[in-house]
Amino acid sequence: MTRPSSPALPASSLNAARRHRELAELADGAEVDVLVVGLGATGAGAALDAASRGLTVAAVDAHDLAFGTSRWSSKLIHGGLRYLASGQLDVAHESAVERGVLMERTAPHLVRAQPFVLPLTPLVSRGQAALAWAGFRAGDLLRASARTARATLPAPRVLSTVETRHMAPALRATGLRGGLLSWDGQLTDDARLVSAIARTAAAHGARVLTRVRALALTGNGALVRDETTGEDLRVRARTVINAAGVWAGGLVDDIRLRPSRGTHLVLRSDDLGGLAAGMHIPIPGETNRFVLVLPQGDGRVYVGLTDEPVEGSVPDVPKVPETDIGFLLDVLGSALDVTVGRDDVVGAFAGLRPLLDTDGGPGRTADISRKHAVLTSPDGVVTVVGGKLTTYRRMAQDAVDAAVLARGLRCGPCRTTAVPLVGADHPSALAQLDAPRRLVRRYGSEAPAVHALGLEDPSLARPVIPGHPVTGAELVWAVRHEGALDASDLLDRRTRIGLVAEDRHAAQEAARDALARSS
Repeated sequence: MTRPSSPALPASSLNAARRHRELAELADGAEVDVLVVGLGATGAGAALDAASRGLTVAAVDAHDLAFGTSRWSSKLIHGGLRYLASGQLDVAHESAVERGVLMERTAPHLVRAQPFVLPLTPLVSRGQAALAWAGFRAGDLLRASARTARATLPAPRVLSTVETRHMAPALRATGLRGGLLSWDGQLTDDARLVSAIARTAAAHGARVLTRVRALALTGNGALVRDETTGEDLRVRARTVINAAGVWAGGLVDDIRLRPSRGTHLVLRSDDLGGLAAGMHIPIPGETNRFVLVLPQGDGRVYVGLTDEPVEGSVPDVPKVPETDIGFLLDVLGSALDVTVGRDDVVGAFAGLRPLLDTDGGPGRTADISRKHAVLTSPDGVVTVVGGKLTTYRRMAQDAVDAAVLARGLRCGPCRTTAVPLVGADHPSALAQLDAPRRLVRRYGSEAPAVHALGLEDPSLARPVIPGHPVTGAELVWAVRHEGALDASDLLDRRTRIGLVAEDRHAAQEAARDALARSS
């Protein structure tokens, strides 16, 4: 491989030139302390954890940043209330702690407090309402035990019928007894979180390499393939962390997973009126499961999610079955005064949770613990599975701890509870930035630089398609600094334009233009 020259860029910038240069270094025989396989939230988190301890790191993914499960979540940073209700106190507390870390220290630009209304419809008995209220109060105690400030997450409270309909006008008024208001953390975008983690790792010296497929792992490296050229090469490493999510079992023997499919629908915001809050809509017959209605602030609303076991081989991109769509629409219809039909579903997506199969039984995946596990194979490959998006940082810490112990690596302690991600700053500083608020919510302290691209070239300041706020400047920024290599990276992960097929088609020309400007 040849090493092209490239202009000086911020240390966190990921782009095609940097990828080519760093992959060439590995092909030339450079050894790293840690090789991470998988660049979802956990893999990117492991790369950051190891690099911030002073270890040399390479992290690879067969596709792109956040290609798998990490882009298909509900975009929520949960406090662990559901796990508290099921008796998983350790998972609940861990979730609350990690939520506080993200909201107050490492990513306050990407995670904000989101209000949720649980409407007390005729289908919610008074006993169920009392149980839910007790749960919300317990969740607030979790917040306090995690030392998350009240200013960060307000207290739950009971809403009158008028207040409930003011926050969610689409609710059916007949029989409505008011609602319960609670708060949790909402991500601007889960794929943007992964991009920020990966870029922060790169700023600490990690080689972050997409389109590099791991073919075989050993305790001292891996055989990988550059998917852009088809060339195979061997990466030398002192230890290997397998963070490939639902695909982890295909790289290391004796890893048994039970993937669970979580489906979300994409609706136009206008179909549900002016939502001032998200909604928890109870699933009939279930005491502690809800369908979530999640306004995104970009003219879209997500409705999810299911929890169904997946049998057989694991696809790169899971398909959404009509049964999932029908189920979510039925639950939605149980509480709304407006009719939302199949034709109103403009998009849908499904993610697969990499749940650890602890007993091999046929029980529901909804009942499997979300606690993560770190397993070390006989030849020293460390695999991290299970868990959830909120706890990615702790999962990464545990995986790196295990890798360091297995190989006797010399390094400092974990630092990631205090390492701000790219774009992070104090909310008061972010509020003073000279850039549109929407850009600040997505890019944090980098928002003025993204905005400047549109000021320099007004053609980049316009939305790339009517009715969606993403601008050409954001696409160009993604190519120059966020590692986007093709139109799919731009439309399906750096932005969410591609969730609606019609919008994706309309944005193709803008994506091609952004790639051409940065070639």
